[in-house]
Amino acid sequence: MLGWALTFLIIALIAAALGFGGIAGASAGIAQILFVIFLILFVVAMVARAVRGKPPV
Repeated sequence: MLGWALTFLIIALIAAALGFGGIAGASAGIAQILFVIFLILFVVAMVARAVRGKPPV
């Protein structure tokens, strides 16, 4: 998931550098959404791991 977010971020940066504002904005928005989803899933995984009795990494 983090890999996809980084991919869309790179696409957004390249599109912005080339002057494609619409594509850059859409890619940046997708990257932000994927990053937030990644963070939420990461926190849920850490909480689940702590509940099972294993210490967080």
